[in-house]
Amino acid sequence: MTSQALAIGTFDGVHLGHRAVLDLARTLAGEQGTVTAVTFWPHPLAVIAPESVPPLLQTMAAREDCLLECGADEILLLDFTPQLAGLTPAEFVERMIAPLEPVGVAIGENFTFGARGAGTPVTMEQLAAGRFTVLASPTIKVNGCPVSSSAIRGLVLEGDATEATALLGRDFAVRGIVVHGDHRGRQLGFPTANVLPDDEYMTPADGVYAGWLRRVDDGVPMPAAVSVGNNPTFGVTRRVEAHVLGVDIDLYDQEVEIGVTHWLRGVITFNSIEDLIAQLSRDVAKTADLSR
Repeated sequence: MTSQALAIGTFDGVHLGHRAVLDLARTLAGEQGTVTAVTFWPHPLAVIAPESVPPLLQTMAAREDCLLECGADEILLLDFTPQLAGLTPAEFVERMIAPLEPVGVAIGENFTFGARGAGTPVTMEQLAAGRFTVLASPTIKVNGCPVSSSAIRGLVLEGDATEATALLGRDFAVRGIVVHGDHRGRQLGFPTANVLPDDEYMTPADGVYAGWLRRVDDGVPMPAAVSVGNNPTFGVTRRVEAHVLGVDIDLYDQEVEIGVTHWLRGVITFNSIEDLIAQLSRDVAKTADLSR
């Protein structure tokens, strides 16, 4: 019988700390065993404290993709209902974990479970009662900063794409469907793929970034100059726009990810179209340099 280990968490962003939990689960399962990532939807705060729920770093589909890429063999998605939130720690273990008969459970050292977050890693170990091993991953630090989803949200809001990449272990990206815009970028010689922000999810601070775009279905990133925000020169509403370097492709109605790697500049109002085109040319050249 194949051994199964569980990695349990909200896993928003699937950052370096989450990867450490997945690595612990792999240690518990063994190379021939199965790692099951157990995660929750919606975000627990959406049920426990709706007024405090943060914008998420990823869509659920993106989270699942990242969990599989980072070591999970399969994903168990638990519907986080008021009933689930109301389980005592013991009830959570007996109803949600024990029936899976895992050889072990990996969690973060700050993981809590059960009603009012009463359960801790120590509680989990006590409730395991010798049936499975419990390992808690210590908080990972990068450049002295504890890695957490909230810390990454702060960096994304500040436009610090480079430090967000360091904590995530990959570039921050927005996923969405490419919509038709006003085609002004094409008229200027810089066609863009436009994705409309969703308030449920994080978008980077307004500005211009070096980054990339990829179709979700093929996974090949292409260097792109990325603009986030309103276009004050033309009065365009907020959006995420990506100009793919050296490639003119039809992406309308396709699902894409737009990633950001480096902050280039803030949003500027230009006095003339010529000034705008000159700046866009500089943005593209800088993006090309950073993409090499």
